[in-house]
Amino acid sequence: MADIGSTLREARTRARIDISEVEARTKIRAKYLRAIENEEWDLLPGPIYAKSFLRTYGEFLGLDSRMLVDEFKSRYESDSDSRPITTLARDRERPSPRRRLPGWAPVAAAVVALVAILYVVGSSTQSGSGNSSAHNPTAQAATHPATTHTAASKPAPTPAPTAVNLQLVPTGSVYVCLVNAAGQKLINEQTFSSGQSIPVQKAPKLLLTLGNNAVQMKVNGKPVTVGASANAIRLLLTPTSVKPIPLSATPTCP
Repeated sequence: MADIGSTLREARTRARIDISEVEARTKIRAKYLRAIENEEWDLLPGPIYAKSFLRTYGEFLGLDSRMLVDEFKSRYESDSDSRPITTLARDRERPSPRRRLPGWAPVAAAVVALVAILYVVGSSTQSGSGNSSAHNPTAQAATHPATTHTAASKPAPTPAPTAVNLQLVPTGSVYVCLVNAAGQKLINEQTFSSGQSIPVQKAPKLLLTLGNNAVQMKVNGKPVTVGASANAIRLLLTPTSVKPIPLSATPTCP
């Protein structure tokens, strides 16, 4: 196969499309498009961006985007890691980082503590009301005739959600990869266009990677702003939070 950059440049030239038009249609910055055509991969933010941009750019030009990505992987990625070899060499020189708890562990601990506090407070309130009524039932009924009825009709606190229900609706061409806590790919590096349907996914925790922000998102039925960046985005979704995380965080998607 010819060079990846030459293939893209020739296809764009044959179609008489200016680089600024590609930028407007794909939401990929012109400087990154030029870097791809010149195969200056070190000017891109990382391999995940490179593969996402290749898919979007190739599909825009009507090329086989999967073949472009496979060619990129075979030329510039090693078998043991999806990052460039130069990055791997630097990583080997660094001391191994100390093992840390997953980012969602403090959130889960806080939810458990909150539920325990609510249970203790609720039990104490009910016990105190029962003892007071037993000591002087006549005075209790005369002074607060509606207390018993109000306590009985008070709704129980809404339990915290235990799973993430994710709905995605593409508003343009967008790359999507979704991984659960076990590392299983629920959406395996697919590119969706506006109007296509993305299956709803549910899990205790989800790791979402998007090629850009051309998508509308709901988590447990509530709209969530994806972000202002038109580049790759990675989000950690738990039952109680949605937060951006570095693209190097595990479990990785590609």
